[in-house]
Amino acid sequence: DGIFVVRSPKARYRTRTVLLAIGRRGSPRTLDVAGEDLPKVTYRLADPERFAGQKVLVVGGGDSAVEAAVACAGQARSVHLSYRGAALNRVKVKNRERLEQLRQSGRVAVMFSSEVTGIHPHHVDLRIGEATQQLPNDAVIVSIGGVLPTDLLKSIGIRFETKYGTK
Repeated sequence: DGIFVVRSPKARYRTRTVLLAIGRRGSPRTLDVAGEDLPKVTYRLADPERFAGQKVLVVGGGDSAVEAAVACAGQARSVHLSYRGAALNRVKVKNRERLEQLRQSGRVAVMFSSEVTGIHPHHVDLRIGEATQQLPNDAVIVSIGGVLPTDLLKSIGIRFETKYGTK
């Protein structure tokens, strides 16, 4: 009859619409490179102080990656931001401005058109354009989004309506 019944430990609710807000943090997108399973690799920044004195590589080109690089810049010995694109087009203006200040002061090195090709205990392998480089490294923060369980959700009858950039 178009009505859903949602049960929780406390009550039952009748509704015409259910909003499933599951987020993407639970299933981070991975780089699929050798060494990604090393303990030095993480998929979110919980505490920038954890990286005090370390050489940190942040991978990604969105707000989460930029915010991680900015937060680590005050703690880490060095911070590099690797992004496969040529520019940070999806980043909020305020984040872009903070990153640019840190880049100009030498606190964050931004590497556009770069891609991690391997992770090792004491360095990462990067392809930057046509060249390859080994970057001394203690920690990698991968901030490249997450994977929704789309197939599972579709299998239980959930339809998707994606609205990029709308409010």
